Amino acid sequence: MDSTSGVSCGDAAMGVSTKPPPLPSAVQQGPGIQSHLGAAARRERLSHSESQLDFESEPSSPEGGDMKTKSRTKRQRKTKSLYGACQNFRFGPKASLLHTPDIIETIQDPCKLMLMWDKKPQSVLVIKKIWDDMVDEAFVELAAWLVQVKKLDVVIEKQVMEDLCVHKRPAFADIRSRLSTFIEGKDDLTGRVDLIICLGGDGTLLYASTLFQASVPPVMAFHLGSLGFLSPFDFSDYKEQVSRILEGSETCLMLRMRLKCDILSENGSSKLITPLKSAESKRHVLALNEVVVDRGDASYLCQLDLYIENKQVTVTQGDGLIISTPTGSTAYAAAAGASMVHPNVPAIVIAPICPHSLSFRPIVVPAGVEIKVTVSPDARNDAWVSFDGRNRQQLHKTDVLVISTSKYPLPSICSNDPINDWFESLAGCLHWNVRKIQAPLRNSSSSDILIQNGLSPDSDSGR
Repeated sequence: MDSTSGVSCGDAAMGVSTKPPPLPSAVQQGPGIQSHLGAAARRERLSHSESQLDFESEPSSPEGGDMKTKSRTKRQRKTKSLYGACQNFRFGPKASLLHTPDIIETIQDPCKLMLMWDKKPQSVLVIKKIWDDMVDEAFVELAAWLVQVKKLDVVIEKQVMEDLCVHKRPAFADIRSRLSTFIEGKDDLTGRVDLIICLGGDGTLLYASTLFQASVPPVMAFHLGSLGFLSPFDFSDYKEQVSRILEGSETCLMLRMRLKCDILSENGSSKLITPLKSAESKRHVLALNEVVVDRGDASYLCQLDLYIENKQVTVTQGDGLIISTPTGSTAYAAAAGASMVHPNVPAIVIAPICPHSLSFRPIVVPAGVEIKVTVSPDARNDAWVSFDGRNRQQLHKTDVLVISTSKYPLPSICSNDPINDWFESLAGCLHWNVRKIQAPLRNSSSSDILIQNGLSPDSDSGR
């Protein structure tokens, strides 16, 4: 499992003045468990809670305690931090949590994960949805503005540069010679760009993730596609929005965890097939949404052995298995019946695909565990595996698929904040919990009669 003491997002970093104790890599960007309030109300609530927490003290030992105990109690009086409220690790008068370097001591507030530029951004990678006239127009307009007005170096895909639909637009001819290009699978973009701007649907953001198998620059996604669950920005006011980000105005980040995946052969060597040429991608591939293991074109059940922390927890029989990040929990995993998990929750979702068992329900496990999937020795056929729908390859009976949480999240720039953006996407894109509101009782006398007769006004008899 990866471990790190900080987060690197290209040349950007989170603007915090105090670092918490080192955290495990899988929960490095820990969750925030707070309700969303308005900025003023949240400050008032935090101020009130902090004034109370400052006066909390640990219960004294019935035996009076020694100097070591008193010193430890004194150090633990600090019950707040920039990352949220500290947890109490004293359990009764004599028990406490063993302190280790990897201990989790804070519950982070996701709304306090802010973007800060160490240096002024100079280069922008613009990724667009292909074969879409509406996106072509927006792409040319944005690229021209970034080059001519903002004086930035703009990097685009070579196939976009050669797209005839883009060429026919007059504004593109004026900036064509000033654009840089790259070829997927050939050019390594690590360290070349400071900011990523996506134009299109969720697929453009997933594609951006595949291009960076280590540290990812901040990603700003504009909704110009069909769904746009991961794209919170509206292109109508792009100049104001992009200028705000480039100038370093107060901006929230949503750190979307990714899965580090590898396929090991019987002798322990990697069998992963990837078109990327970076040093990191030769050892593993990072998935932002999910890893899917399925039966491919075979007509038999897909029989898989599932291991968590080297313990075999079950044998799956069905069409396959989904191992998903919280970001991917609203994608394929949701269609398979899994719970939708906020991206700031450090967890991995495991969901079966059409299991041949009535009791096999999706589960959520800690993000710090290592997951292994193998094809059962007595399975009738091999399986197939894909990562975010790409790099699909066969998983043989002697292969081991190894999955863990990467220390390199994808820093997605929020339109408002991580809480608002996520629930707006649930409501606007997935129509979460949309239902006509039940009409109130309009005849109070009829309601009174029903209650007197022992009937509920909401029962069938009271309709």
